[in-house]
Amino acid sequence: MEENELINKCQQGQGKFFGGLYDLYVKKIYDFLYYRVHHKETTEDLTATVFTKAFERIKQFNPSKAKFSTWLYQIAKNTLIDYFRAFKSITPIDDIWDLPAGANVERDADIALFMENIKRSLSKLPAAQRDIIIMRLWDGLPHKEISLILGISEGSSKVNFSRAINKLRMEIGAIGLIGIVAIKFLITNF
Repeated sequence: MEENELINKCQQGQGKFFGGLYDLYVKKIYDFLYYRVHHKETTEDLTATVFTKAFERIKQFNPSKAKFSTWLYQIAKNTLIDYFRAFKSITPIDDIWDLPAGANVERDADIALFMENIKRSLSKLPAAQRDIIIMRLWDGLPHKEISLILGISEGSSKVNFSRAINKLRMEIGAIGLIGIVAIKFLITNF
C-alpha cells in the first residue's frame, strides 16, 4: 500500500494499517533522534513515544498542510524538546555517548573523539543553524522540509545552512566537513 492509502485507512479508524507507516519511517525518525541524544535506549524510548503520539493523533493529520514525514518530524522535534526540558536538570546532555556492543573500539574511539570536536564546533553555532546542519547533513532532509519543521522560509533555511557551513569550515576546515559525512556513513553502514 502507498503512504496516502495507509494514512486514509488509519484516519478511518483502521489502526492496523499504522504498522505500514511505522515501517516507512522508523529508521528515519530513530536516526533523527539518535543524532541528537547519542544514547541507544533513550532513542528507542523517544522513537516509541513519537510513533505513539502519531498513532493517537493520526486523525488530526491534514495532508493539505504538510507532508506526513514533515508532520512526523515535527512530533519528533517536539518530543525531543520535552525530553531535554525534563532531562536538563538531571544530566548534562553533552555527557551522553553510547558505543554499540561489539563495535571496533579503536575505530569507535577515533569516531568518538572526532564527534566530540564536531559537537564542540556545532555547539558554537546558534541553535537554529545547528538544527539545520543536522537535519540537512545527518538526516538528509531537503530545505523545503526543514523549513516546514522549523517554521521558517525555505530561503532562510538555505541562508542559515550556508552561513553555518562557512562557520564550520573556518572552525574545523573542509576536511572536517568531509569527515562529518564519512562519520555518518560509518555509523549507518557498520
